[in-house]
Amino acid sequence: MRADGKRLKNIDPMYTVASYIMDKRTDAMNMITVDVPVDPIQNFLNEKRKQGISMSHMAVILAAYIRVVAEYPELNRFIVNKKPYARNELAVGMVVLKSGSAEHGTMSKMYFDRSNTVFEVNDIINEYVESNRYDAENNGTEKIIKFLLSVPGILPVGVALFKFMDRHGLLPKAIIDMSPFHMSLGISNLASIRTNHIYHHCYEFGTTSVFITMGNSREVPKRKGDQIVFEKCMPLGVVMDERIASGAYFAIAFRRLSHYLRHPELLELPPEKIVDDPALNN
Repeated sequence: MRADGKRLKNIDPMYTVASYIMDKRTDAMNMITVDVPVDPIQNFLNEKRKQGISMSHMAVILAAYIRVVAEYPELNRFIVNKKPYARNELAVGMVVLKSGSAEHGTMSKMYFDRSNTVFEVNDIINEYVESNRYDAENNGTEKIIKFLLSVPGILPVGVALFKFMDRHGLLPKAIIDMSPFHMSLGISNLASIRTNHIYHHCYEFGTTSVFITMGNSREVPKRKGDQIVFEKCMPLGVVMDERIASGAYFAIAFRRLSHYLRHPELLELPPEKIVDDPALNN
């Protein structure tokens, strides 16, 4: 048993076969763009600001995703060495630009609970950004990079060893916690550097099954009655490992994500119900 997940043995045979046919995440990546209307989020943020609560677009989007994971737990699965696992944590990786630099960043992880409200998510993000922007040298990712570069020749050996241990479930929890490649979700706010969204790869090493990037806002044509109107939207570039769930499951889950982002006030309270991965009960 891995330190970060539980092996799923009684799942749809299609997923087992798919992991052998598509034995790399690069084979199994599906990509979509989700256009998120800006006005509902901005109105929510403005209302919170009037109440003395400063909150970011990132907090709302991430809180909505966490809420969806609470309802659609298969999003928190991962594949390693052709085997499916249910993750036992909700870890999100995000790059933070270092203080005084517009080019150099560091990446570590935040840990959430599926019951988190948007306020709790916002607090965790703020603490994470503050810690990594001004004290990045002390985060786990930076430490492991320093170690791998500390002795000539240790980098290729160390990386090969980590990959071998990861494939066979032998990677210690301490290393998994420091690794930016073992996460439920990778997210990047490219709009903060005035860049369009991209479809970011899910790393082959590690356990990342979903990656989302937020891009520059754009006008998206929508039909309203007999007219075509333009709605200001923030595009999300989403990349998914299709081996963890069916296309229909992903579609329903992201439709639910869009619902929460149109009604962010729903995220102010904890979820009414948290659903566990059904395969864990088999």
